[in-house]
Amino acid sequence: MLDVKLFQMETFLSEPYEDTLAPQLKSAHERLQDGSGLGGDFTGWVHLPRDYDKAEFARIKAAAAKIQKNSQALVVIGIGGSYLGARGVIDCLCSPNYNLKKKSTPNVYFMGNGLSADAMQEVLDLLEGVDFSVNVISKSGTTTEPAVAFRFFRDALEKKYGKAGAKGRIYATTDKARGALKSLANEEGWESFVVPDGVGGRYSVLTAVGLLPIAVAGIGIEELMGGAAKMMKLCETASYENPAWTYAALRDALYQKGWSIEVLACYDPAFRFMLEWWKQLYGESEGKDGKGLFPASVEFTADLHSMGQYMQDGTRNIFETVVRLGASEHQLYVPRDEDDGDGLNFLAGKPMDFIRDRAMEGTLLAHTEGGVPNLIVEAGGKDAKSLGQLIYFFEYACGLSGYLLEVNPFDQPGVEAYKKNMFALLGKPGYEDRKAELEAKLKK
Repeated sequence: MLDVKLFQMETFLSEPYEDTLAPQLKSAHERLQDGSGLGGDFTGWVHLPRDYDKAEFARIKAAAAKIQKNSQALVVIGIGGSYLGARGVIDCLCSPNYNLKKKSTPNVYFMGNGLSADAMQEVLDLLEGVDFSVNVISKSGTTTEPAVAFRFFRDALEKKYGKAGAKGRIYATTDKARGALKSLANEEGWESFVVPDGVGGRYSVLTAVGLLPIAVAGIGIEELMGGAAKMMKLCETASYENPAWTYAALRDALYQKGWSIEVLACYDPAFRFMLEWWKQLYGESEGKDGKGLFPASVEFTADLHSMGQYMQDGTRNIFETVVRLGASEHQLYVPRDEDDGDGLNFLAGKPMDFIRDRAMEGTLLAHTEGGVPNLIVEAGGKDAKSLGQLIYFFEYACGLSGYLLEVNPFDQPGVEAYKKNMFALLGKPGYEDRKAELEAKLKK
């Protein structure tokens, strides 16, 4: 089971933070459980692992099986929470090199998360001569990046299969009743899945948003949801037996003492996009009203040769949270070299996991002694059930953390600012006055 602790706690938190924060955590916990806090209309994810739509879950599995049968590739179109969770899970459980591996499941390409013409053309080229399907994900259907990408890939589908043939290869994950994408799906007869009303994008990986691409990659979504359900049950506990309480409390206590940057680290490169998912979850949820920890990430040991210098000797405003995934699936042992030209025969016969773990422990000691607090999250394993637990744990702790900060952890007013400016500068109808104002500023 997942566990959280602060290494050498007495060095950094001499005061009993547990007793001080317990009343606030209890209040935050109750607001999450009953949906009575700020943004409470978007706490549908809290009980999702228990209350999810079982009929739609079956349709997701059926659609995934159909895509696996008739497609060599799936293009997933979405931005932010509409793609990061699924990509994180696929990379973590299948491989960052998933699309390069020999396998029986389709390649999965994630598009619509940027505005690069070169990236778009590259994937269109990769689809030449390949049977493919498209999963477009958007609550509204009007978010610029995915909407633009969908135009290109829908056009490619219709040129390849005709409009009738393309119809059976487009899957829309969107609002259950309204919005441009839902209307279009109804008109065109595309199969559609629901982004639940009470679940915001960054909390949506355990809905159809994440589950369809994850299932297409051959990952057991029953195990993923089962792990989340187990963690949900544990997170219903209103005490420090709940690991999300411990994590949220430690983060808040360190933040109040001046550590304003949290760096999430993992010693497995397959965890990279889970780090990206975590950054969006916490950055978009906490960073408002002039408050919030700055979420950053590093990949160890690679980043020990770059960011490790700053973390060891730089400004003392960073703490690390290290996710430990457990044993590798494959056990490789260092071969012996008779000449020992590199001087590494002292490692001959040792497993790679042994070397990795000693590097982890050496870094933990060095950074802690250098004044950098280190939280350790023991994930329990690298499988669908353990990852489901970890996803729900981070989500629940994020909700608690937002309420400890007294912000709404479920809105994103800052994101809207760039969208309005972009719409104006692109000449979207209704933004004419703002366009002139912005263009004048750009000329200064």
